[in-house]
Amino acid sequence: MTVRYTLGCDLSYDVKSPTVFIFNLEVAKLMRHHDLVEQLTITPGHERRAHVVPDIHNRYFSLYAQPGPLNVRYQADVTLDVFRADPNTIDEVPLNAIPLDIMPFLLPSRFVPSDRLSAFAEKEFGAMPKGHRRVTAICNWIYDNIDYQRGSSNEQTTATESLIKRAGICRDFSHIGIAFCRALNIPARFVSCYAYGLEPRDFHAVFEAYLDGRWWLFDATRQANLDGLVRIGVGRDAAEIAFASPFGEMEAGPVLITIEHADGSPELPGRTTDAISTEQPAPNAGAN
Repeated sequence: MTVRYTLGCDLSYDVKSPTVFIFNLEVAKLMRHHDLVEQLTITPGHERRAHVVPDIHNRYFSLYAQPGPLNVRYQADVTLDVFRADPNTIDEVPLNAIPLDIMPFLLPSRFVPSDRLSAFAEKEFGAMPKGHRRVTAICNWIYDNIDYQRGSSNEQTTATESLIKRAGICRDFSHIGIAFCRALNIPARFVSCYAYGLEPRDFHAVFEAYLDGRWWLFDATRQANLDGLVRIGVGRDAAEIAFASPFGEMEAGPVLITIEHADGSPELPGRTTDAISTEQPAPNAGAN
């Protein structure tokens, strides 16, 4: 099924001193993101540098802003093509068969100290049937045991701290899911996205697990449809794909996020028990 979305964001800043900004807010150019039409407006005008990360297709751009107001507005129309499968048919990849360039998504990272959670993950999930069903069980456990609570964490909170506090937001839910997966030798990575159905509108964080040679989407918050996620970036954790990274003194204003069905696009069938992927089979770390 394909669905076309109109989406975007509007960011504003009061820049106090010369500041370098690095942004990651544009729709990833994947093969399953069809017919992408987009516009980026920066006010006042600034020269910018752009870079697309090979394989994973994250799109970064930077600019050097002088003191004063800064507005960054991004608008896009994109058709999302999702791949569905029966979760019962999706197995885990044996450790000795995981492609080497996917190995970084199996190792601990700054906000995902998975090595510290190995005993916990093995006790809770080690005896469960392996594959997509085990990652779903991880999401179910997070949903049942971690309170979604705004203000309970910040940009420095780790998966371990969220687990101890038993509270967090989408960023923390994803970090915990990734940590449990990696502790069980399942490669997993952080995903930032525009999310249809999310209220209030905001950038959303989910995660992907590498199973049966493909990356599969999971959202332990259950706040948005998996087949309504338009990917922005992927990384080992949130540190690698912040939507804005400023290096200087500034004050951020409100963040406005929009995502709607384009005119004439079919409605989603609602929440589904199918496994969902928006990538081609991935014999390596990225897929088109």
